[in-house]
Amino acid sequence: MANTIRIRARVKDGVTEVKSLISHPMDTGLVKDKKTGEVIPAHFIKEVVCKWKDKTVMTAYWSGGVSRNPYIAFKFKGASKGDKVELSWKDNKGESDSTTATIE
Repeated sequence: MANTIRIRARVKDGVTEVKSLISHPMDTGLVKDKKTGEVIPAHFIKEVVCKWKDKTVMTAYWSGGVSRNPYIAFKFKGASKGDKVELSWKDNKGESDSTTATIE
């Protein structure tokens, strides 16, 4: 999958807020296809990691209970305007993606 992550990071009073939207089906493996009646196999993000200066500032472990195209927001201290943050994910099928944003 390519270009699946939209990310924005802003710093205010020493606190950086990161907001991200990830395009992913997040299938639980419990739903049937309406046309074929076949069960749609599980396909969901297992891990989301955000790094700043090669330091992990956030890790989330997910399962099939997270909605399609998940939105995530979190805050951390220490960054400055112009620094870079990298957000990456891995799913249960071995697919992954990552992107970098400059903190505004």
